[in-house]
Amino acid sequence: MSRTITLPAMPTRADALGYFRFDRLSEGRMVLTNDAGEWQVLADSDFRRFVAGEIKADDPLFGALQEKGFIREDLDAEAIATRVRRKKRFLGQGPHLHVVITTLRCNQSCKYCHASRTDMDRVDTDMSIETAKGVVDLAMQSTSPYLNFEYTGGEPTVNMPALKFVVEYSREKNRYEGKSLDHSVVTNMTYMTEEIAEYLIANNIWVCTSLDGTQAVHDWNRSWGGPGSKAGAYSSVLKWIKYFNRRYVENGLDPELYHVDALMTTTRKSFADWKALVDLYIELGIRNIHIRALNPFGFATKTWKMIGYTADEFLAFYEQVLDYIIELNLSGVQIMEGTAATLLKKILTPDDPNFVDIRSPIGSGTGQLAYSYDGTIYPSDEGRMVAGMGDDFFAIGEVGKSSYADIANHPTVRALALSSITDGLPGCSTCWNAPYCGVRPLHNYMNFGDLFAQRPLTPKCREHMTLSRLLIRRLDEDSDGRIEAMFRRWVIDRPRPPSE
Repeated sequence: MSRTITLPAMPTRADALGYFRFDRLSEGRMVLTNDAGEWQVLADSDFRRFVAGEIKADDPLFGALQEKGFIREDLDAEAIATRVRRKKRFLGQGPHLHVVITTLRCNQSCKYCHASRTDMDRVDTDMSIETAKGVVDLAMQSTSPYLNFEYTGGEPTVNMPALKFVVEYSREKNRYEGKSLDHSVVTNMTYMTEEIAEYLIANNIWVCTSLDGTQAVHDWNRSWGGPGSKAGAYSSVLKWIKYFNRRYVENGLDPELYHVDALMTTTRKSFADWKALVDLYIELGIRNIHIRALNPFGFATKTWKMIGYTADEFLAFYEQVLDYIIELNLSGVQIMEGTAATLLKKILTPDDPNFVDIRSPIGSGTGQLAYSYDGTIYPSDEGRMVAGMGDDFFAIGEVGKSSYADIANHPTVRALALSSITDGLPGCSTCWNAPYCGVRPLHNYMNFGDLFAQRPLTPKCREHMTLSRLLIRRLDEDSDGRIEAMFRRWVIDRPRPPSE
């Protein structure tokens, strides 16, 4: 958490210093950061010399501190400004992630369901073809040169006609728009058939599923009833992960790029099986495990006493998993943790990955839009989840009635941006982690009834702060450079060809 640290009185030469934020990283070590995303760890004694303006050109530390903009002498302000512009270039791009809720129907009943799913006979919660057409027409107006249509639900494959229509109509429309176009589906794999799978493969639609861990954990988290469910959801997920990955290879595709991605959601049941969780992902050839905390939406708010935990408990679990992943990598096994990879791109590269949930301002409305089955438009899928709980506060338009300009300039989109710009928020503007962090206003709203909240008290502040500190500490403690080399592998992008 952001906090006040007490330092002994020391002489300060403000005229010798560039702009910086700072905090204690560990015992005897301080970390400096700035808006360009540069960082430097200093021993306490060197930090005192730094703020006193005593680090001169003949000092071994001078070159790094000056090049990163921490020392004012011969500071290249234009170079620093260029780095800041590069970090923030996503601001002019517009919504690139377009979440399409093809249906609310779902054949599972997960203990943490965020989506307010409905029973399988509720065909009234399917997206119509008319609405699907309006979604594409609106999304194609985005100023972003890249679009990703992400299909979710409910279980999105329950309404394949709408999914197929968006894929095919958007590609036809894109013949004239000329955007880079991707399609991805988030599926629980328990409604999958060979017909659906082969359509997804043939149409280059990226597939992501949920895999929460071992069979005991996954089947406990994600209840499944109905035809074919006796063996449990876990068996179906493994079957179809292996099916897709085999078919990609049979089609001559690079398995490094073409494979099923998987997401896990952490419940209290996950804690005891953390090691087996990582081993399972490795066994299945999944190279990225994304350790996600529970969100304060949907069924999770009702089952929290059964599945929930404190922030400290989650972060202790996360650190165990991260250190095990580091250990495996150092022994030659390649797997990475997704949130760490996102933060490391901010920490180790000149670019921001434009991950819509961890950026300033938040991507809600400016980096993504979500389209409910009935055509209601939200700034993010989380806004749709809040509506599913009976609060339509985040609705910003309606497909077929609202223009792109109406949505882009909606007061709620403006409020979300204002409440998530770290440069202007108390506790954030002076925080050392500001270059790597992102405020989640919808989480604030659910936890505190306020988009702004008191940031240091929010779970996401604690999570982002702790994760960034963990990563920089591991880099600082890296005596032989092996961890940095490993982390730099995690930030290398090998983009898949566009889905079109």
